[in-house]
Amino acid sequence: MDHAQIWRAIDALGARHGFTPSGLARIAGLDPTAFNRSKRIGPDGKPRWPSTESLVRILNAVGGSFDEFAALVAGETPGQGRAIPIIGMARAGADGYFDADGFPIGAAETQRFPGLDDSRVYALEISGESMEPVYRDGDVVIVQPGASVRRGDRVIARTREGEVMCKVFVRRTDQALELASLNPTYPHRVLKAEEVDWVGRIVWASQ
Repeated sequence: MDHAQIWRAIDALGARHGFTPSGLARIAGLDPTAFNRSKRIGPDGKPRWPSTESLVRILNAVGGSFDEFAALVAGETPGQGRAIPIIGMARAGADGYFDADGFPIGAAETQRFPGLDDSRVYALEISGESMEPVYRDGDVVIVQPGASVRRGDRVIARTREGEVMCKVFVRRTDQALELASLNPTYPHRVLKAEEVDWVGRIVWASQ
């Protein structure tokens, strides 16, 4: 994201809901001139960025969501985008739910995500606390099965026994897979190679 994209998205958000930049600021309880074009560059000539608070206030004022704003930043129409399967971690542990490459088959629910390319990906809703504070219970991550993984990548791993976990990739040898938790109260995991069903790399997270 850059400065121009953010301001274009604010203008587009207002237009979608029938407001000028001044009108949008006014209904959000902000100074009516807060989003004027003259205010987008500071007196020192440096770009002026809207605050997180002001973004939250205008979204609340028009009943919008951050997903809607993110789509506008990307230059896309909110509500459109690619529909991909979305599943919960509990269901991900069921036998026969994934193909050999770790992609869900027969998923009934889908969710639209703007900005995704044609990669073979799916969405997974996180449960548990092992990756706090980065991923919290209920966050949604986009997983790409079969993608190459490097040390430090965040991944979803599934064992042949059906245990599904969100972890940080440490290393993999012919004998074992080592995974770390971000929450220090949860231990690292070392799985024998024959225990691992698949590992998918997390390529995006909605938090």
